[in-house]
Amino acid sequence: MSNTGVQARRSAVYLLDQILDEDPRLMSELLAGGALDKLSPDDRARAQRLATETLRGLERADRLLQKHLKKQPPLTIQNVLRVGTVELCNGGAAHGVVNAMVNLVAQHNKLSHLKGLTNAVLRKIAAEGPTAWDALRAPRLPKWLRGPLIDAWGADAMGAMEIAHFKGAPLDLTAKSDPQALAKAVEGTLLPTGSVRITNPGQVSAMPGFAEGDWWVQDAAAAIPVQILAPQKGEAVLDLCAAPGGKTMQLAAAGADVTAVDDSAARMVRVKENLARTKLEAKLLTIDARGVKGEFDAILLDAPCSATGTMRRHADLPYAKDGSEFGDLIELQGELIDHAWSLLKPGGRLVFCTCSLLPDEGEVQVDEALERHDDMSTETTNLTLDGIDPAWITSEGGLRLRPDYWPDSGGMDGFYIACLRKAA
Repeated sequence: MSNTGVQARRSAVYLLDQILDEDPRLMSELLAGGALDKLSPDDRARAQRLATETLRGLERADRLLQKHLKKQPPLTIQNVLRVGTVELCNGGAAHGVVNAMVNLVAQHNKLSHLKGLTNAVLRKIAAEGPTAWDALRAPRLPKWLRGPLIDAWGADAMGAMEIAHFKGAPLDLTAKSDPQALAKAVEGTLLPTGSVRITNPGQVSAMPGFAEGDWWVQDAAAAIPVQILAPQKGEAVLDLCAAPGGKTMQLAAAGADVTAVDDSAARMVRVKENLARTKLEAKLLTIDARGVKGEFDAILLDAPCSATGTMRRHADLPYAKDGSEFGDLIELQGELIDHAWSLLKPGGRLVFCTCSLLPDEGEVQVDEALERHDDMSTETTNLTLDGIDPAWITSEGGLRLRPDYWPDSGGMDGFYIACLRKAA
């Protein structure tokens, strides 16, 4: 490992400095901006993994560290200690971890005088941390998010979701054609909904069938909206807010005539690359979804949202956001539903979904849309897929998925999905 892992650890600390700053940035923004581009592929993967694991275990790390700190050190030193603590408490070799972290601080222009503190604190953590770590509760989400989620689902469900977030997420794949053959090829587990789950994936692009375009990465919950839409061969289907293209590929693989729309040119490049690799076809439009014209048999609207359902995969979200933009997103979702409805042929169907755990971005949106449109009704027949508990169907006729569902097989992302039928 280059410089005994100092490069990867330094980069992990840099990511945390940006995410936990007073003016926070999302990890996806940092990676897109080239934050890890100078690292080798191994170090890049390691830096991202260390930062993610530290964010997941942040509350535990801080609880262990506070015993050994008289006052709060600068953020960078705090993050050095956090990364070191998470590594040490998860089986990292004490000598190697402590030395690497002390070296990292020693090389810092302004903070090198704190290498003694770093050494002393991490040696104490190495001695007692691993046992103490396991005795602590699953880390809680920040209060700004925890409160609304307890209001929505109750304290017990919140606790179960926090356990799911702390465990992180396995890798799920969607097969282009044959899920059973894919499960065999990648030595994965075939889930009841047809996704293939892998618990300890290596490099994704080196896995069997990747180069051939036989599959793509997509959380099992994210693959369900297209199954509920049930696209038919030759149908004109509109995929709104399509990037990075998992649902576009599902629609195209079903034989639909797909128009995929997203307003981000950079993200549409990903859709184009994914379609090329999988040898699937769709018409791509880089415009605001509210500017789309035409008439469609079926529409999939995966609306921009808080992404609170993806936190077990994106551990930075609770820290890089504070909920201040959610009101604007909720308003936009309503506008998008109304515009999509105007593009739908009589008798057609619209699947509205968000990867959110907040009812305001799901159940409430559909309740309000039903009040606005006399010719709209929810259709629940397609919601009863294999592996989906009928108890997850909500009072207004949508489907609520949560990270604590399927606990014994690795959970799923939080999602809300509703199939809306237009009167003929």
